[in-house]
Amino acid sequence: MAELNTHYLLRHREVPDIDQIAVYEAHGGYQSLRRALRDFTPEAVLELVKASGLRGRGGAGFPTGMKWSFLPNDGRPRYLVVNSDEAEPGTFKDRELIEHNPHQLIEGMIISSYAIGSHDAYIYCRGEFLRGSEQLARAIREAYAHGYLGDNILDSGFSLHIHLYRGAGAYICGEESALLESLEGKRGQPRLKPPFPAVAGLYGMPTIVNNVETIANVPVLVEKGADWYRSMGTEKSPGIKIMSVSGHVRRPGNYEVPLATPLRTLIEEYAGGVWPGKLKAIIPGGSSVPLLTPDQIDTPLDYESMIAAGSMLGSGGCIVMNDETCMVWAAHRLVKFYRVESCGKCTPCREGTYWMTNILERLESGEGSQGDLEVLLDVADNIGGKCLCPLGDASLGFMVSAIRHFRDEFEAHVREHGCPLGAKRYDPINH
Repeated sequence: MAELNTHYLLRHREVPDIDQIAVYEAHGGYQSLRRALRDFTPEAVLELVKASGLRGRGGAGFPTGMKWSFLPNDGRPRYLVVNSDEAEPGTFKDRELIEHNPHQLIEGMIISSYAIGSHDAYIYCRGEFLRGSEQLARAIREAYAHGYLGDNILDSGFSLHIHLYRGAGAYICGEESALLESLEGKRGQPRLKPPFPAVAGLYGMPTIVNNVETIANVPVLVEKGADWYRSMGTEKSPGIKIMSVSGHVRRPGNYEVPLATPLRTLIEEYAGGVWPGKLKAIIPGGSSVPLLTPDQIDTPLDYESMIAAGSMLGSGGCIVMNDETCMVWAAHRLVKFYRVESCGKCTPCREGTYWMTNILERLESGEGSQGDLEVLLDVADNIGGKCLCPLGDASLGFMVSAIRHFRDEFEAHVREHGCPLGAKRYDPINH
């Protein structure tokens, strides 16, 4: 059972210089790989991941072992692709993992590739992560030099080559099919589904796309076992999760918590509580999910509880807002982000995010009119569930929930020709 400030995924915090392979090895690094290759068949590793209940940590929360099992057994080459294109506002956990403990990801990739029968694996790294990509490149070179990558790894007969690819800063490439398009050298736009990547992914071959944090769990699972992992969390949401906390808290940062930890514990005990002011709203899982209100602060941090509360755990990017935060300003900032990042392939997303941004700009500047909220919600209805990828829906999560919970604040922007908070309003630049 994990205790407060006990780290498994973030253990580099207790081990200085663990990004160096000698230090990583001295603290048990690559022992899980040795054990997996020595004591487990690929099928046994797959069953271990299934038994653990590990779910994808990139946002969707799909069971990892089940996803791996979807690969067809048709003799074609298989690929593992790690999504390190972390661009969700409020989320910065993967960045810490690759910058401070890149060998943990490399080890997890080797074990995962062994489990699914892949001999070539790829890391798609966000273009802005210069230090992270440099750390990964160095760790890959060190792993090759120490016999953990290449042909006949540790005399096991298993071979794997890892390829590092840097993106160009497009949020849309966090969506797995757009990522694969970019990785193939094409424009990063979502593909029609089906077929899904497990059947026709990278270069048309069976492909598994997993998030950095998901794969970083695999060495821990091999070391400690499925029962240990299931001793935390709930039946459907077991294990540990890194939560990225930002906004109006005393100690913003990444925190590793057992799933089902109350949101209040994360904010008050881990992050030091709301500061300055009082709590007004929380985005619990990255900017694409609906907000929660102060009366929901005791909601457990697991997938099912968050859905029951009307939001999602998502990528674990917890953004805390105090009582000086203007909800119209926040909605405008987030919708504008999605407007800029829309790839333009889908008409509802391309046009809808444009019109929502314009309306919210009018409300913010005091030029809003009666009926703007109905138009916003009507545009949102024409976006939701009608796009090739989740970006369109992601642009709606905060805005629609903000209107639902703080409609009076939106209406006041029309009635008072501007923000009713006035001089008390939170200033993100001079804060």
